[in-house]
Amino acid sequence: MSRLRMGEGVLRRKPIEHIDETEGAPSEQLTRTLGLWQLTAIGVGGIIGAGIFTLAGTVAHSIAGPAVLVSFLIAGVASAAAAFSYAEFAGLIPKAGSAYTYGYAVLGELAGWFIGWDLLLEYTAIVAVVAIGISGYFNFLLTDTGAGLPTWMLGAPGTGEGHRVDLIAAVLCLFTAYLLNLGIKNAARFETVVVVLKVLVVLLVIIVGFFHINTDNYTPFFPFGVGGAFTGAATVFFAVFGYDAMSTAAEESKDAQRHMPRAIIYSLAIAMVLYVLACLVLTGMQHYTEIDPESGFSSAFKSVGLGALADVIAVGAIIGILTVMFTFMLGVTRVWFSMSRDGLLPHWFAKTHPTRHVPTRVTWIVGVASAAIAGFVPIGAAAELTNIGILLAFVVVCSAVIVLRYRRPDLPREFRAPFMPVTPAIGVIASIWLITYLQVQTWIRFVVWFLIGLVIYFGYSYRNSGLAKAARDGSAARPDGAP
Repeated sequence: MSRLRMGEGVLRRKPIEHIDETEGAPSEQLTRTLGLWQLTAIGVGGIIGAGIFTLAGTVAHSIAGPAVLVSFLIAGVASAAAAFSYAEFAGLIPKAGSAYTYGYAVLGELAGWFIGWDLLLEYTAIVAVVAIGISGYFNFLLTDTGAGLPTWMLGAPGTGEGHRVDLIAAVLCLFTAYLLNLGIKNAARFETVVVVLKVLVVLLVIIVGFFHINTDNYTPFFPFGVGGAFTGAATVFFAVFGYDAMSTAAEESKDAQRHMPRAIIYSLAIAMVLYVLACLVLTGMQHYTEIDPESGFSSAFKSVGLGALADVIAVGAIIGILTVMFTFMLGVTRVWFSMSRDGLLPHWFAKTHPTRHVPTRVTWIVGVASAAIAGFVPIGAAAELTNIGILLAFVVVCSAVIVLRYRRPDLPREFRAPFMPVTPAIGVIASIWLITYLQVQTWIRFVVWFLIGLVIYFGYSYRNSGLAKAARDGSAARPDGAP
């Protein structure tokens, strides 16, 4: 194979003009059942979770103090820049796969492959990490009521004496896979109800806490300097995305071109309002030096004589974090499904259930894989598998929206990212800046996963992709994506 032909192959793109047409056989199609507010609930479910119940206290205590509020605002602005880019693509390319599909259509097959390949690992690891976090809260509640569990099922090997498996975390992963396999309509109904309960708990915390704010606790507002607020922003940034995973459900939306952009913006806006109000309450109720970095709101309410509300908050944390598992498992299964339907992975994975029309095979595989990670890998090691792939996806999507706006200004867009190209450029810069904060171990794992993906792509995907087969049959779009 000549170097020229190889170059053309890895740069071949899915033709955007025809990307909204039905792809694949009937057994490889999803059902459009999700409305605007169900999509928004999935987005809110993916964004609000550990950010309020864990990260806010951690950052306030040792990184930013009361300026944790500023940290969330900075992170929110950076995330919004990427959100606008996702919203433009969601209205233009309403197909499953999100960043993978956008990259494939604009930057070429190899770029799309690696974003999809990265997200398979990142999203699966996030599901596992979140499950471990819920397990900790659940065990806290049981211990608080005197109903402790056997030591052997309390954590992964090496996390404590006698620990053999984090059984609760593993079961939660399998339960989430079961929910998704019920069909997207039923699963989305469950997610919507749980998200509403979560938001109500957060509002309860905000409203009750508001009457116990001592403004003296806001002084000094920048105890760690302005730099502490920026460092805090890098830490909490990972609590202000989730809409990216939600956008993978575009093909299951009733009116994706109109609803997906709105759902992305609405979900981030709702989450940011709740984050800001929660931070104001947290640092106003208790001085930042006294906030418990692991259970900030519980310690804050106990400090003002409302310890009974701590258990309610713990329940809210469990509910809130569970919805994050749902959103990201939805994301990874739809990326995998889309890559398989495009031929980059075996078509066997793209088969959907004959009546529920969901990718059952990949959902159970992801459920078992995330359960294995959650059950047998310590949370620190599991967490190191996350973050870098999502940030790289942000870089690709923000870059691609700029490229496509100038390459194809004629394409009909239901939503346009404002202040082009400044807004997506902010998303690119912010994502690269945050990547520099990642640990060396994260980069090592990423390189290993990257090399494995490289072998699979050139060993299988390059020759078996739908575009490659169509090219051999003489019916393909040209490598540049033109029809």
